[in-house]
Amino acid sequence: MEKFDLKSIEKEIRENLDKATTTEALGLIYKKYLNKKGKLSLIFRSLGGLSNDDKIETAQKANKIKEWLKNEINKKAGELKEKKIEEKERNEWIDITLPGKKPPIGRLHPLTQNLNKCCEIFQKMGFSIILGPEMENEWYNFDALNFPPDHPAREMQDTFFIKQKNREKMTSKEKLLMRTHTSPVQIRYMEKNKPPFKIIVPGRVFRSEATDASHEVSFYQIEGLMIDQDISVANFKAVIEEFYRAFYEKKIKIRLRPSFFPFTEPSFEVDMVCAVCNGNGCPICSQTGWLEMMGAGMVHPNVLKNCGIESEKWQGFAFGMGDRMAMMKHKINDLRLFYNGDLRFLRQF
Repeated sequence: MEKFDLKSIEKEIRENLDKATTTEALGLIYKKYLNKKGKLSLIFRSLGGLSNDDKIETAQKANKIKEWLKNEINKKAGELKEKKIEEKERNEWIDITLPGKKPPIGRLHPLTQNLNKCCEIFQKMGFSIILGPEMENEWYNFDALNFPPDHPAREMQDTFFIKQKNREKMTSKEKLLMRTHTSPVQIRYMEKNKPPFKIIVPGRVFRSEATDASHEVSFYQIEGLMIDQDISVANFKAVIEEFYRAFYEKKIKIRLRPSFFPFTEPSFEVDMVCAVCNGNGCPICSQTGWLEMMGAGMVHPNVLKNCGIESEKWQGFAFGMGDRMAMMKHKINDLRLFYNGDLRFLRQF
């Protein structure tokens, strides 16, 4: 007669294995019978009270059950794992013949698109792209451009000056500010290069002024400069008309209106028929049907002299335009929409 009822233990193990439907249940069976405190482990520790023959026989039978149980647990664990994979494949089945979903693709900001388009058009007309610093000094931003010392643009309401110690004792080349236009880059270029040349200067500018539907504190500007012999306003008008035609992809009606800028003489504003209202009048164009798009003129002789260029031999025109180009291109009635970061608006472009 056996000291331990191994047949009952084996029967109990089989019943537990039949009921085990998860890997967690198999883990509990392993713990119950094979761990240090498991039933089979206790049998091996209790063999001391048996005779040698009974000890050998019981140990052999217990070992046989132990090995069988390990194999059964591994076998069933493999079956459960395979079953789980099959269920997952059924639930996550993918029809590889279906077209894939396109991931969201980023895009350039509409103002960047506008700048790139403008640069592309001017490059085709032979203009070179020149860049310069956003923080400037008073010489390049005002003095070299023929701004008189008492010009209103120098005041705090138009210019962001950089705070500096003993500023009142500094020269104009030492006094720093955030550039109010990209014209300083034109001065830097003319100082180091001999005419003839055609350049455009795209970049960010800063002005201390109230914002509204057509004005911003910081915005992007493109300025152009062409210096050569026998250059006239007619050359400028031809260049700008061709630029507008290429940018808006249709013939645009413009007009030159007399104005004043310290760095040009004669000076004029360039207006175009408002694209938002088609010239019928709206808040953007102040009900006039026309919208001011750029300031321009023939480069003042003093500006050429400040750059070391003979004004008797060379002349040319300069112009500057801003973000209103994009406003008219897309018929947007508020410039601030480009800067508020609303993705619902920006994703339209």
